[in-house]
Amino acid sequence: MNFKNFAILAILSIGLGSCSVVNKKSTDQSENSSTSAVVGKKWQLIEINGQAVADQINGKMPYLQLEEKRYSASGGCNGIGGDLVISKNGKIKFAQGMSTMMACPDMSIEQALSKNLIAADNYTVNNGILSLNKAKMAPLAKFKLIQDDKQQLSGTWELDYISGARIAFDGLYPDRKPTMIFDAVSRKVNGNSSCNNYNMTFKTNGNSINFGPIMSTKMACEGNGEATFFSTLEKVNTYSISENTLTFIMGDIAMMRFKRK
Repeated sequence: MNFKNFAILAILSIGLGSCSVVNKKSTDQSENSSTSAVVGKKWQLIEINGQAVADQINGKMPYLQLEEKRYSASGGCNGIGGDLVISKNGKIKFAQGMSTMMACPDMSIEQALSKNLIAADNYTVNNGILSLNKAKMAPLAKFKLIQDDKQQLSGTWELDYISGARIAFDGLYPDRKPTMIFDAVSRKVNGNSSCNNYNMTFKTNGNSINFGPIMSTKMACEGNGEATFFSTLEKVNTYSISENTLTFIMGDIAMMRFKRK
């Protein structure tokens, strides 16, 4: 091969290599150029501090859900939530939020997740994997995209916890627990309040939820169970689903918890 041909091949090789680098960089930038790549989606925690995370911790899936200005998460025990600032250039800031106060056998994942959320200052999304990072160091946590909760809402749920009542749960509902039956297609929900049958509409946007006016039968009911159920439903504004548990939240407070039937 003469010198002229060798020079041409060298130039072509450099050019092709440059195209490959540019294309990869362009792809990476396109995945992180819009917050729509992560906002309004639910992500399962799969790695923390470089260590793989099991699908379930304490019988629950650890996850992270991001909205425009809020986040909710779980390390497999308590619900975690707070304010969020996220920008198109890949910058992210989690504010220290509130959490429920349950004690679970394994708290290590929850503690590591809470710490790393606050430490993270940027994110990347590559091949469906969300990484939370601090500066240019190794990822603090990695998540994979999971199904939208809207379809997971469908079905029958039975109340097993309600916040704020002065009477014990079994005292509020000694004979029958309230139920909710969601139809995600028609955006309607019906059920029994522990006394009367009822129905209403609902709307979701990410993990936000709003219910329409409640229409119910008019049987006279003993105790405050029905009134507590209806008044608490009117206060909730977000929800989360973890395995077979549906939680309704107001701000950072878990107000109602249901089990799938």
